[in-house]
Amino acid sequence: MNAVLQPPERRPIRELPDELISQIAAGEVVERPASVVRELVDNALDAGATEVVVKLVAGGVRSILIEDDGHGIPATELPLALRRHATSKIGSLHDLESVATMGFRGEALAAISSVAEVSISSRTEGAPHAQRLDARSGELAPAARGRGTSVEVRELFFNTPARRKFLKTDATELAHCVDAVRRHALTRPDVGFSVWHEGKVVQQWRRASPDQRVQDVLGGEFIEQSRPVDMTLGPMRVTGRTGIPAAARARADQQYVYVNGRYVRDKLIAHGIRSAYEDVLHGGRQPSYVLYIEIAPDRVDVNVHPTKIEVRFRDSREVHQAMRRAVEGALAAPQAGGAVPMAPVQAGIDTAVAMEALAAADNEMWARGPKPVAYNPPSEGFGAFRPPGQQVSLGLQQAAVLYAQEVPAAYRVPGQSPAAAAPAAAPASRLPDGDWPLGRALAQVGGVFVLAENNHGLVIVDMHAAHERIVYERLKASLGTADIEAQPLLIPATFPATAEEIATVESQGDNLRKLGLDISALSATTLAVRSRPAALDGGDVVELARSVIAELSQFDASTVIERAQHELLSTMACHGAVRANRQLTLDEMNALLRDMERTERSDQCNHGRPTWRQLTMKELDGLFWRGR
Repeated sequence: MNAVLQPPERRPIRELPDELISQIAAGEVVERPASVVRELVDNALDAGATEVVVKLVAGGVRSILIEDDGHGIPATELPLALRRHATSKIGSLHDLESVATMGFRGEALAAISSVAEVSISSRTEGAPHAQRLDARSGELAPAARGRGTSVEVRELFFNTPARRKFLKTDATELAHCVDAVRRHALTRPDVGFSVWHEGKVVQQWRRASPDQRVQDVLGGEFIEQSRPVDMTLGPMRVTGRTGIPAAARARADQQYVYVNGRYVRDKLIAHGIRSAYEDVLHGGRQPSYVLYIEIAPDRVDVNVHPTKIEVRFRDSREVHQAMRRAVEGALAAPQAGGAVPMAPVQAGIDTAVAMEALAAADNEMWARGPKPVAYNPPSEGFGAFRPPGQQVSLGLQQAAVLYAQEVPAAYRVPGQSPAAAAPAAAPASRLPDGDWPLGRALAQVGGVFVLAENNHGLVIVDMHAAHERIVYERLKASLGTADIEAQPLLIPATFPATAEEIATVESQGDNLRKLGLDISALSATTLAVRSRPAALDGGDVVELARSVIAELSQFDASTVIERAQHELLSTMACHGAVRANRQLTLDEMNALLRDMERTERSDQCNHGRPTWRQLTMKELDGLFWRGR
């Protein structure tokens, strides 16, 4: 028989000793040597340092020494520096709400000294000598050093062996420490940083201009494969550099975001940046970026977590939109050429003829081989529930008209009715003289690639991928904010919902209908879906509804609607683009190249694949060993 469980005896409420309180706080602040390095470098920068030296032994586990040339700490204030909640950064609630320093909580040194042996040596301007304070004994003694402060941390977690067992190898801990200094170096180019390990320099960054510092930290390749960002949106300014889609990485190890000079990790910001790469990034690749957000201190709360790596914004949707627009603006201009205005959309197309042309083109496409590249929607959000390869219907009449207007006759599938072609100027038989970024067409290879010559060498263009992007961008510009076609459900789909989901449905009803979803509350705990997008026949409508409601509750409604529309237009563009094995004339090839040069984001197709590649004369010479 199981023993009868006895209720636990009541234990009296008592005040915890200061040492235990500090060790509890240290569990949040100090996770590994890199946490100590981050906190101490924060203090050095707040003290006005122009040079910061980090010296490590055994990856920082045995010893961490941080030296700076800042203002220093007066001898009378040294004992206070090690006490909990003692700081020079803030003194009132107003100071906390407008804090502009890296540190402000006044608990880092106390937390570190509770799990390690700490000593501080500091000298102020005009002091005859420095003073050294031993945190364990409290002894204050004269020391030798110039103006500034040195903080030495020895034997991390010596009194909490269980915590020390969780640390990794010395090499791994060293890498984390270097990365912590790297994050500071990217946002403070006016300060020199050096990292020593076991008496050897492992990293050094001298004072430099902001662009030079980014190049020194991330390398010249990042500068070459990124674009500058500088946009002011309302109360925010976003600057920095963002990598081109072709330079995306397998890991998210080159993503740095700073808010008022503070490195942060924020899911909202990361989502806004990622959404700007939605239709230019291939598969699960990760973009690279270094972005700086400047915002009024009273519009962001940095007092969210003891590590100060998380923040909370007063208007989170405003920040999400600003990040997306800033990065989209930087990625919009194609590498192939400057921003040439698009021709206005022509009017007066016969809708019936256009619909017939669209159907004929699609039928011809499916009858011919090879099949188009499969569209892989993102793993979350509106597009995750469209069956692969399924055709879409985003207002069929509108789509047909736009197709007739935006797909030039030069790129039409053979056999398509010539009456469906929109009136367009015939391409010139001879290109005018000049430096065309994508050059002059030479030939077509395998019915797939276009070869062209420019001033740098040979250009190879994937004609389907390139034309797909051109059609997609023109459809986006032409369709505007049209609603997605809805299909009523014979039997409404019901599902249990939380109070937050019901509140979102009640407040976002109009936006849900723009997406083809008619959702209403049946009771205080149940929602009913009465219509769904016509393009998603056969998908799980309940999961779709939950996903869209979740996005609308977190992000700006216009962003969610725009994403859903663009995913449908992307599939239409893939169907409408010129197919493989279509023979083009030289004039048609040149027309395609010129369209690429003036179309935004034309360096990648809608699925993130590159549309063209450049082979320089040097690379071509190397293939044939010329000059050897």
